[in-house]
Amino acid sequence: MSREYAKETICIQSGWKPKNGEPRVLPIYQSTTYKYETSEQMGKLFDLEESGYFYTRLQNPTNDFVAQKICELEGGAAAMLTSSGQAANYYAVFNICEAGSHVVLSSTVYGGTFNLLTVTMKKMGIECTIVDPDAPAEELSKAFQENTRCVFAETIANPALVVLDIEKFAKAAHSHQVPLIVDNTFATPINCNPFKWGADIVTHSTTKYMDGHAMSVGGAIVDSGNFNWKAHGDKFPGLCSPDESYHGVTYVDKFGKGAYITKATVQLMRDLGSIQSPQNAFLLNVGLETLPLRMERHCQNARQVAEYLEEHEKVAWVNYPGLPGNKYYALAQKYMGGMTCGVISFGLKGGRAAAERMMDHLELAAIVTHVADARTCVLHPASHTHRQMTDEQLVEAGVAPDLIRFSVGIENVKDIIADLEYALSCI
Repeated sequence: MSREYAKETICIQSGWKPKNGEPRVLPIYQSTTYKYETSEQMGKLFDLEESGYFYTRLQNPTNDFVAQKICELEGGAAAMLTSSGQAANYYAVFNICEAGSHVVLSSTVYGGTFNLLTVTMKKMGIECTIVDPDAPAEELSKAFQENTRCVFAETIANPALVVLDIEKFAKAAHSHQVPLIVDNTFATPINCNPFKWGADIVTHSTTKYMDGHAMSVGGAIVDSGNFNWKAHGDKFPGLCSPDESYHGVTYVDKFGKGAYITKATVQLMRDLGSIQSPQNAFLLNVGLETLPLRMERHCQNARQVAEYLEEHEKVAWVNYPGLPGNKYYALAQKYMGGMTCGVISFGLKGGRAAAERMMDHLELAAIVTHVADARTCVLHPASHTHRQMTDEQLVEAGVAPDLIRFSVGIENVKDIIADLEYALSCI
């Protein structure tokens, strides 16, 4: 937009800007293809000499308007949407890695992301070294290798709720001439902007708080435009040397701060096709309009629920970074102003069996795989989302066998607490 606005205003006004006589609401460009008057015009698009649309597998106007809004919220230089958060994380890493590359990976990332990088991408010849996000800088530095190409972590780990020391990780990455990629899904750009603290690339599962209503699957990648790829061209040949699949274009030379996202769009999206549907992008845009309001309510409710659980005689432990005394409270204050997210983890004195009984007696909160939407939901990660991980990996990821992930919705908090009170009375 023409001047700097607050995030609440960006959520409403950024992206689609209708001209005279155009629709007030972002249109859904459902078409898969686009018409041009001459062959020359189409050829220039394929040569990357002109910007425009020719096939929705690569780009779509609806998607780009929504990506622009997310980019502005994060304070980035360029952004793109993907079909899911998992696709966003894959593209973000694979855009600068290839067979023989190495990634430094935080141990507490979401189980699906952990599996993606340590199992699936390993089959592609990309290796990982797992690091404790709480490790001191000296120990973190030992994880880097000559072939390291990026560091990957989460601002708030799912479900361990570890708050990342972004500055520490950014300094470590940059001292080894590689970018820091941060999944900012749980915090959202409303509560945290990792670029301000040195992160280079941000990813999101837009399926979570951004959509906010469990209606549309999607992901997003935002590039800060700050990392100097050209200064380390030997590490990033995909960006800094000619791409023979596009007549020898060199992305950093031709697209500057837009190089990373351009390559991910015209190369990875071209070949892999994990585009977000325009319909889902439209729904995501609707969700973004109320994101600041919802995040405030999520955090308020979660704080009260966490305080209630802390005092309950049947609760063994509570982990919520918004609580004073929490291990990550100081980091949450520094990077997020203490707002964090609406997700709590806790354990019961009766262990895993008690957790299952309690969850079965919840009436308002639903047992679902999903997390971070308007409705309160609950999950036992060790049995569900993280069941592919070994006990050792679970411990490494901060997922105890008794850990209950409780995603606090925006219902009346008294009703949420009453639901917990009843369920706890049944064990």
